[in-house]
Amino acid sequence: MRFLRLFFAIVGFAAVLGSACAGPKSTPEPGQNASSTPQSGGRLVATYRTEPSSFNRYVAPGAADDLVARMIHATLVRMDRATGKLEPRLARDWTSSPDGLTWVFKLQEGVTFSDGVPLTSADVVFSFRALYDLKVASEIASSLLINDKPMQARALDAHTVSIVFPSPYAPGIELLDALPILPEHKLKAALDAGTFRDAWSVTAPLTDIVGLGPFVIEEYLPGRRLVFARNPKFWRHDSAGRPMPYLDRLELQFVADQNTESLRLQAGEADVTTGGVRFEDLTSLQDLARRGKVTLQDAGVSISPDALWFNLEPGAAADRPWLQREELRHAIAHAVNRQAIANTVFLGQAEEIAGPITTGHGEWFLPDLRPAAYDPAKATALLASIGLTDRNGDGLLDDARGRTASFALLTQKGHSVRERTAAIIKEDLRKVGLTVDLAPLEANSMRGLWRDKKYDAILYAVEFDAFDPARNMEFWLSSGSFHFWRPGQKAPATPWEAHIDDVMTRESMLLDPARRHELVADAQRVLAEHAPVLYFVAPHVTVATSARVGGVSASVLTPSVLWNAEGLFVSASPGAIR
Repeated sequence: MRFLRLFFAIVGFAAVLGSACAGPKSTPEPGQNASSTPQSGGRLVATYRTEPSSFNRYVAPGAADDLVARMIHATLVRMDRATGKLEPRLARDWTSSPDGLTWVFKLQEGVTFSDGVPLTSADVVFSFRALYDLKVASEIASSLLINDKPMQARALDAHTVSIVFPSPYAPGIELLDALPILPEHKLKAALDAGTFRDAWSVTAPLTDIVGLGPFVIEEYLPGRRLVFARNPKFWRHDSAGRPMPYLDRLELQFVADQNTESLRLQAGEADVTTGGVRFEDLTSLQDLARRGKVTLQDAGVSISPDALWFNLEPGAAADRPWLQREELRHAIAHAVNRQAIANTVFLGQAEEIAGPITTGHGEWFLPDLRPAAYDPAKATALLASIGLTDRNGDGLLDDARGRTASFALLTQKGHSVRERTAAIIKEDLRKVGLTVDLAPLEANSMRGLWRDKKYDAILYAVEFDAFDPARNMEFWLSSGSFHFWRPGQKAPATPWEAHIDDVMTRESMLLDPARRHELVADAQRVLAEHAPVLYFVAPHVTVATSARVGGVSASVLTPSVLWNAEGLFVSASPGAIR
């Protein structure tokens, strides 16, 4: 399955799931928090760094498009992104066949779209039809295939739907959290006419866009803001019987610059920002928290740590074949001081790691898979084993032809954490004689170079959209679009990649949790052994909101706060946004 936003989170797949295997967290019930009772009404202001490209989630893959879908649409089931537990949504309950292939869902009754038209099973079947229609070429369809085959949906009656999987699938119905249910009465004509991709563009009349979610779109001013108003037709109530959502309005202000986002939060001009707190802002935010201006929550350890990988495409390093050697990657793993990164960049709020599965993944984490020890001498020996030695006494390593051993490392321009991490890597590698040329670039430029396979190495984030590794198969499989050191292989390039393909494919089809964990552990060890990608630390994710915001269930997955917008509420306070 393909629920992975590659390092370019602003355009990556944004249908984010959890797993019952995720580490448990103590979080408030949606709509509740430990110190206050939900209050209805009010306006919440959130900042966001990107804008939607369409209001039609099926054809728009970006994080902002996913966020809009979470505001205005609903799914059959939902994963609580803080706890990883599966929740009923449009489906009030469900049953499955013993083989786990056929699932029967009973829909909530009395639910209507925001225009008052009742939800029926026909809308669910229509949504699956649109998802897999080849003319639509849905941007999320590949993420909702099981072993490259579609699910089949059929209406059994007006409020009962069966969904048949083409083969066993270990995460089960978790993947349905990714599929917003769309109104057949609004979009069937466009689907039949072959114009579905153009429906609900950002220039469409807002009154045409209806959904089953907690909000409706009230105003969109490109480059400035997107305003959501409470959907009076939303069917959910909290445990005390109060109607949800609590907010009257949620205003999304587009702020591309991370510094400006932080300043708006600290000045009381915004309630919620795009993601976790930058560590350079932590001290000032802690001071504001002590003064009762903001609230800080530890969401847990990131499951999307920054990573460094080399371009392993054939011919990419014809003039420097040592760039594609495993010995080089293992040498770097020993040369880089992980603890220095944790202390300097993350102020001690990070854990040393050996691979992509962190403690934030809960039971999938392997405590016995230890990161390479900081050992410059061992790094030097590994580099010498592939012919990189100081041949002229200048303190720099040279290759067999006497050329200085150097490579360019791309990272995100203006992202202080990545730029500072890259600087530490550069300095640590200089100490063992390797020359690193840092090249900070805008994300779009870096994405282009990665896509065109014109780079040496990249340091960026690999953002998993699920706790369960079976939901991130495009990273693990050699054929995956996000097998980023050499994506989209027609056949595995190496025996070890073939091995990972085999164990990950098998584990994704097993219903035995113990055996699944064994296979995923095997894949993690093989990945660490060959080190096509290097991991250094996984930071804790701290989420900051205005102190007037209640009902926050912080998640390490994005969006960290707005994933549960229906449960958020605001209270009046001095200096609060009005």
